[in-house]
Amino acid sequence: MRSLPLVLCALAAPAAAEVPLADFARHPQYESVEISPEGDYLAASAIVAGRTVLSLIHLADMKGVNVVPREGAEVVTFSWVAPHRVMYSVGERIGGLETPISTGELYAVNADGSNAKVLFGYRAGEDHGATLIKQAAPERASGVLIAALRDDPRHALIATYPWNSSADGAFGEAQKIDLVEGTKARVATAPQRNTRFLADNKGVVRFAWGEDADNKLKVYFRANDGAQWERVFDESDGKRVEPIRFNRAGDAVWFDCGGICKWDVATRKLDVVWSGNGAEITGLLDTFDDMDAFAVRSEPSRPALTLLDKSAAEASLLVALMQQFPGEDVTFTSSSRDGKKAVVLVRSDSDPGAFYLYDADKKKVAFLLARRPWIKPEQMAAKDPFEFAARDGTKLHGFLTRPPGKADAKNLPLVVFVHGGPYGVRDRWSFDPYVQALASRGYAVLQVNFRGSGGYYRGFEKAGYHEWGGKMQDDVTDATNWAVAQGVADPKRLCIFGGSYGGYAALEGAVKEPDLYKCTIGYVGVYDLRLMYSRGDIPQSKFGENYLKMVLGENQQELDERSPINHLDKLKAKVMLIVGGSDKRVPPVQGENLHNSLLKRKVEHEWLYERTEGHGYYDEKHLEDFFQKVLAFLDRNIGK
Repeated sequence: MRSLPLVLCALAAPAAAEVPLADFARHPQYESVEISPEGDYLAASAIVAGRTVLSLIHLADMKGVNVVPREGAEVVTFSWVAPHRVMYSVGERIGGLETPISTGELYAVNADGSNAKVLFGYRAGEDHGATLIKQAAPERASGVLIAALRDDPRHALIATYPWNSSADGAFGEAQKIDLVEGTKARVATAPQRNTRFLADNKGVVRFAWGEDADNKLKVYFRANDGAQWERVFDESDGKRVEPIRFNRAGDAVWFDCGGICKWDVATRKLDVVWSGNGAEITGLLDTFDDMDAFAVRSEPSRPALTLLDKSAAEASLLVALMQQFPGEDVTFTSSSRDGKKAVVLVRSDSDPGAFYLYDADKKKVAFLLARRPWIKPEQMAAKDPFEFAARDGTKLHGFLTRPPGKADAKNLPLVVFVHGGPYGVRDRWSFDPYVQALASRGYAVLQVNFRGSGGYYRGFEKAGYHEWGGKMQDDVTDATNWAVAQGVADPKRLCIFGGSYGGYAALEGAVKEPDLYKCTIGYVGVYDLRLMYSRGDIPQSKFGENYLKMVLGENQQELDERSPINHLDKLKAKVMLIVGGSDKRVPPVQGENLHNSLLKRKVEHEWLYERTEGHGYYDEKHLEDFFQKVLAFLDRNIGK
């Protein structure tokens, strides 16, 4: 297939001025864009007057409407569930929090903005306008879309999870919901708590899977609507697999098995189709008619594509688009069912992303919307992948970002930026406003996917269990020393910084390697491991308690030994602590206790506390102030 002509031409940019920090703190103007099944409308999540709304655009004239949630609410997710009807969920800043928290409600609206309706949730059935009919009943539960029904535009499948269930989770139900009236009919009840559902291409719910209280993934299958659930996979038996989707014929199911496997429905045999070569999948790409898969996305470092069906029209088109945008990450976000139109997302490490419309009849790709139009990719820094061997020979991957215009610079001040999680989370080759803000002010940034990180293979993630302050921390130290050995980093100007687990690693690195780092920044971090068992939202359920036992261990002496708050006598680095006063995951007591311990020792340190912020700052003004104070701290300690 020949290369597709672009509608827009790039203009030469003048010499760039320093990018304002407010530009890195701003939320994306457009986060997600999807085209309707008929290919005549777009739906997009957009920021309007400081709130996330649902924008509906008629492609013929590019005119549309904004669907604005009720006062205090913002759109969180959306999806086309019929040719001209969209389902969406909303969130609210509950309890004074800055970050919107999902209310669990499901709404629907027509493509032209008419017939808006609360379909499901605790407000369902309320009269919000003269055009609404009281049909749905209020329900104190959370709803999630399972799938649209291609042959039934009046209904969709949703999963519902009651609020009055045990702290260990809810027994969910799969329901068929009327997209106009909101009435429901149960089609399946989950065989265990905390499960998700998967339907086949005919709209029959066939799989339920999730982690039980023992933190082992279990997969259940049923042959049809009337059949009983049977457990077909149990991680306790040594194999962790998850169903992704049915194939076109309906006789096999694509599974995530660390790579990609295909499960034969009749024989129950699981065959490996793609092994991954050490990198786990990040996505299975669906055909435009949503009946099968044609490719696998993975990220050993930069995003990679493996075609499962080289003869698929979608495969040829995607390859052509990758040639059209060399060096970029190109994906389809959605398409019309006939495949004649598709929304394409093009992004990179220096580009937050732009959406384009592919039109098969015109054989063209036209620009639609930019996620962060104020960000100029030519002013941003490149994230260069690297790999090296840790002290025990384990192969590790990461990214090194030098300041813009200093691709070959040496002896730079370096910020070691440690990701949170830590399990199953990873640093990626993608635009990161934190990294770009640091690089824009002259700092090199090092990110490493230490053992325990996701995205490689299950054994790599499990290798991080019980290794807080142990091998996971050593991996970060080894990466830092690697950057120094490469000549990139000035060994006298190193600072370690991170959020959540990364905040823990920042302080633990400073006390475990007191002569390595000149400064440390703990952002909504954990500093006392024993408190993990009594404070925050994780230990409030049996599931969470068992998870902590699995990943942290129960040896109290070891937990004390690996808690940075107990080793402040070893601390030499300058300290900055950043806390969210409404953080439920890592409650502020973690930062407050460390803050008070430093005060008692008369250790000068920076303290940034925002009462209304949660587990990571969200408000744009707060985040801009965050960047200013972090950079001022870095300038004083390892700066230019």
